[in-house]
Amino acid sequence: MRATLKPHPDTPAPAGARIEAEALRPTPGSLQLRYRLIMNGPAVRMPPPAAFERADDLWRHTCFEAFIRGDGQAYCEINLSPSGQWATYWFDDYRQGMRAAACEPSALDAAAPDGSFDLTAEIDLRRLPAPFDGPLSLGLSAVIEDESGGKTYWALAHAPGKPDFHHPDAFALDLPFVEPA
Repeated sequence: MRATLKPHPDTPAPAGARIEAEALRPTPGSLQLRYRLIMNGPAVRMPPPAAFERADDLWRHTCFEAFIRGDGQAYCEINLSPSGQWATYWFDDYRQGMRAAACEPSALDAAAPDGSFDLTAEIDLRRLPAPFDGPLSLGLSAVIEDESGGKTYWALAHAPGKPDFHHPDAFALDLPFVEPA
């Protein structure tokens, strides 16, 4: 399913900026994520290329994120950096019980075609602490850092108050169960 992310009201987007996101579930145990950043104004500060490996604090710079919840309150946070680094975390409930998740992207590709930036990732959901084999609720989001170090916070939906991608209101995209082929 394709959607457009919205900037948080407290961090308005630069003129001409837009982020499109797409989540696909090709099999019950996998999730494909695609993000496209279109900037027709100030330059985005991109992290420098790095090895494809786990790294913490990616959200402190330009980063694309997905929050995945199945049945219940537990959820997974996935951080995908344009650098090629990634991180996955498991939460037992809203901001509770955080720990590293064994789930990792099997692929992470970044490209900068014609004035935009594309990032795609494939996630193996079977490695998460709880099975995500039923319908999923997703929160798709991004942190975009400009050249001056200012940040805008983008999501499908924003909860009242400061930016909070973990808030239950942010899980605004429902993906149905996929029958095994």
